[in-house]
Amino acid sequence: MATVKLTNVKKIYGKDTVAVQEFNLDIADKEFIVFVGPSGCGKSTTLRMIAGLEEISEGTVEIDGVVVNDLQPRDRDIAMVFQNYALYPHLTVFENMAFPLRLKKTPQEEVYEKVTKAAEILGITEYLTRKPRALSGGQRQRVAIGRAMVRDSKVFLMDEPLSNLDAKLRNQMRAEIILLREQIDTTFIYVTHDQTEAMTLGDRIVIMKDGFIQQVGTPTEVFDMPENLFVAEFIGAPKMNTIKTQLVSEDGKYYVTPYGAKIEVDGKKADMLREKGAEAGEIILGVRPEHIVLADKDDPAAIPCKIVVNEMMGSELHLHVVVESGDRLIVRIPTVSLEDEERHNLVHGHTIYVTFEGKVMHFFNPESEKNILL
Repeated sequence: MATVKLTNVKKIYGKDTVAVQEFNLDIADKEFIVFVGPSGCGKSTTLRMIAGLEEISEGTVEIDGVVVNDLQPRDRDIAMVFQNYALYPHLTVFENMAFPLRLKKTPQEEVYEKVTKAAEILGITEYLTRKPRALSGGQRQRVAIGRAMVRDSKVFLMDEPLSNLDAKLRNQMRAEIILLREQIDTTFIYVTHDQTEAMTLGDRIVIMKDGFIQQVGTPTEVFDMPENLFVAEFIGAPKMNTIKTQLVSEDGKYYVTPYGAKIEVDGKKADMLREKGAEAGEIILGVRPEHIVLADKDDPAAIPCKIVVNEMMGSELHLHVVVESGDRLIVRIPTVSLEDEERHNLVHGHTIYVTFEGKVMHFFNPESEKNILL
């Protein structure tokens, strides 16, 4: 078993600089948890408190039911992979991976077996006799992961392990970590500022801001039902469009009126508004770029806008548009859905008309910024 429990954990630097606030989380055995948020949100500090590299100001951290607040890192049965690899430059790959086993005076035969097995899993067998300086960034990160693997620890901690890699390598290493997770029977806690990594890797995601947990949930849960405006804008790429508008109630139906258009809220979202007894008034409307579609000029739900930026992404277009009020929106359109004539019109300076369906809307209170449907 490798459960982790954080109860009312707080980290204070100096007299009044609070980095982590009232952090409460139960992590199940063999679960892959991702801490995600912008720089300075407290995610790495929380990970380092679990590892024993940062002192806990208040609260408790338990691993398998044992409070580890006062235990040294080496006594917590955890393995950690750092952002900067932390490899010894004078040692070979084999010796770097074997180092934690040597510290425990593990028999040589067992050292050889564990290191060669980990190297085979990670595809670095041919590099075992090389020094780190002869390796690429991706290969060095595999070595760092391999060094953690050989320890057979209860908990596997990873602190932004892919942030130093280029985009292509990050994609490749993400896939390898997913495969690795299937072969290592342990609990993972992974820190990143990249929401794509969080969405693709985590069983559950812990989204943080200013030391506070904003939401904990599966990737699907935080994407489909963000608890507040921060989560809504942080999860998803490009980020969610947010519009100040009115929620209107007429004849038992709900409508929104962004930029003079009138769009009915339908499907499950309408049912949820009725169940909550939502009242008409000002709201912040959220619509993801991929849910905005091109519309006919005469459609009462159409919103006129002018293209200011056209980003060709290969399989899709990202259109940055400006509406009459001056607000900017992002529209994400699959190129396969476009005729040649339509594509010629989607250029800088052209006016287009867009809309969206009622079932894809998100609704936030303009004061609390909380999701009205929750």
